[in-house]
Amino acid sequence: MSEHAPRMVLEKGLDARIAAIAEPVIEDLGFRLVRVRYSGLNDGTLQIMVERADGSMDVGGCEAISRALSPVLDVEDPISGAYNLEISSPGIDRPLVRAEDFDRWSGHEAKIELDMPHHDGRKRFRGILLGVKEEAAGVRISDVPADKPDTFWLPLGDISEAKLVLTDALITAA
Repeated sequence: MSEHAPRMVLEKGLDARIAAIAEPVIEDLGFRLVRVRYSGLNDGTLQIMVERADGSMDVGGCEAISRALSPVLDVEDPISGAYNLEISSPGIDRPLVRAEDFDRWSGHEAKIELDMPHHDGRKRFRGILLGVKEEAAGVRISDVPADKPDTFWLPLGDISEAKLVLTDALITAA
């Protein structure tokens, strides 16, 4: 895995603003940002998923990032009011945000959602990852009629969200 591979699936709005603040701090500590997600429910939670370049993460890494990032977020103040900061690993059913994620997890089941409809108006795809070629992620789906194609190549820049589906095979591989 490349330490500096860019994220292809990016946040929007407030989450994007927070990601722009957090990513340099996270990278300075030797980690990679996976995803930022703020929820205003239950006193507000800011979830920041991070990992090392090899995909690993531990409690000590989460604590180090939290200690370094908290004062920066306090100064920049992107969220009005109180919130809980949660630093975590991506987990087994992780978001797929870099081109190499789609290659690394090829052969496993994933859910992919696009910003705009493609392929006969379809925005959501669930199927087996086929990796990446020519800046597009491949997915083979099973819920199509026999006379329709079952394999789609989705431009990475059009993907709004992608994540692995928790399966026995994924648990074994992880």
